Amino acid sequence: MAVPILDTVTPAAGPTSGGDLVRLIGQGLAAQVAVRFGAVPGQVLSVRQEAGLWIADVRTPAHPEALVPVTLENLDGARVPVPGEAVTVADAYRFERTAIVAEATVTRLVRTLLRMLKSQVVQNTSMTVALDYDATPEDQLRVVTMATLPSLVLSGPTVRASRFYASNVPHEDVVTGVSGPELQRRRPAYTVDLAFTLTAASDRTAELLNLMATVASFLNRNRWLELQRDPARPELGAVRWEMDPDGDFRTNLRGRDEIRVFTCGLVVRGFDIDEGLPMDLGKAVADAPELDATPIGGAP
Repeated sequence: MAVPILDTVTPAAGPTSGGDLVRLIGQGLAAQVAVRFGAVPGQVLSVRQEAGLWIADVRTPAHPEALVPVTLENLDGARVPVPGEAVTVADAYRFERTAIVAEATVTRLVRTLLRMLKSQVVQNTSMTVALDYDATPEDQLRVVTMATLPSLVLSGPTVRASRFYASNVPHEDVVTGVSGPELQRRRPAYTVDLAFTLTAASDRTAELLNLMATVASFLNRNRWLELQRDPARPELGAVRWEMDPDGDFRTNLRGRDEIRVFTCGLVVRGFDIDEGLPMDLGKAVADAPELDATPIGGAP
């Protein structure tokens, strides 16, 4: 009788929705095993021996938020648990909800866009989210009370399917394996376009037309929006997204209270809302075909 031993469980945390790829490394594993996270079975993708160690790659199940033990059982040829051949690692994996207190990349993107508009168009630029108005100059004027004029309001974003940047091809990353670098496949990222509306107002026609020209120049000159991938890790570099005008400029020079207004749209293309969960760990890099280095989604 061989009692299995688990040395590592990595990663040690993942989403409550499940679908994360967890690698168990140890000794004494059978060719077939069963793995549970708490009381819920995981999906065993592969079991193999490499560099004198046994490796099991497992996909996590959906599970409420909790810190749970991980149990591995050896199975016989009929996939029946072998008595006495099981091991449990207490508090080995934490199911976590997505943190909403941390600043998401989309929030940083909107903040950056606001700063760009304030510095390049007009300082009196504010942000609002319009949900129940038609995209007309008259309705857009009601999305916010404009205390001073001229004023510029950024509304949105509206999330659209990205027809150009979206891909259904799994992404491959190079990760550190037991015997050296390996290829890890990820599900295709959820790639979208973020559509915004700009509403500008003034009580003078000439000033509004000047503001329109400034906004048009802003959209023509700023073809990319760039952010650091992780502000806490500058060594990771930056990522940028294509930014384009979206639709026509529409004006209303006879608005309420003698306020003139125009609206226009802009779109940030190729934004990955979710990078895609790992699917599996494949061949060693030395045995795999050369990867296509062409980026999928936003520009690098």
